[in-house]
Amino acid sequence: MAPDPWFSTYDSTCQIAQEIAEKVQQRNQYERNGENTTKLTVTIRALLQKLKEKIALLKDLLLRAVATHQITQLEGDRRQNLLDDLVTRERLLLASFKNEGAEPDLIRSSLMTGGAKRGAPNPWLLEEPEETRGLGFDEIRQQQQKIIQEQDAGLDALSSIISRQKQMGQEIGNELDEQNEIIDDLANLVENTDEKLRTETRRVNLVDRKSTSCDGRHKFLRPKKKRPSRVDGEKMDSRISISL
Repeated sequence: MAPDPWFSTYDSTCQIAQEIAEKVQQRNQYERNGENTTKLTVTIRALLQKLKEKIALLKDLLLRAVATHQITQLEGDRRQNLLDDLVTRERLLLASFKNEGAEPDLIRSSLMTGGAKRGAPNPWLLEEPEETRGLGFDEIRQQQQKIIQEQDAGLDALSSIISRQKQMGQEIGNELDEQNEIIDDLANLVENTDEKLRTETRRVNLVDRKSTSCDGRHKFLRPKKKRPSRVDGEKMDSRISISL
């Protein structure tokens, strides 16, 4: 895995800041001893300019990483905090450089030398989190990479959950589409059945009307039965008596 250029630049920038603090302390020591500090002053000015350029580069790299989604927003905020801490250190170093009579006391190593004032506040260690206190740059970077890996693992798990939910949503959508098709088929079947029923009802009504019309016509055309006359009755009676 290739090293992150942002952390490489951050490490070198921190080393420059520490070197500036040591040079400022050395310059102040020379002044107390009455020695020439011109060479050290020129060196400190050059280092301060280099520190400023490095911080600007870190800002640019961070903006690009966030804009191109190379890092998470949480990691971007964490790197921004580190960058803000560097900017604060730059201001402290510049103030120590300009204040020739003040003791800088900006780094741990200065506490071990005889020039440091006891009980003086140490701005270099100000606001240092408990998790990184006493760790070197490589250890801090490893810790940060571990945090990034844990965040990536969490994002992968979240992505997997979202993918499953998306798949479930698609399956539910497909099921709804199938149910809608079945409902449409049933609606068409009911409509066709209703149309057939109406057609058959019209046919039955038509047949019924024709049947009624035919019955009336037959009744009208049926011949009347002839009533037997009195003469016919007498003839029939005589026939009966003769046969007897």
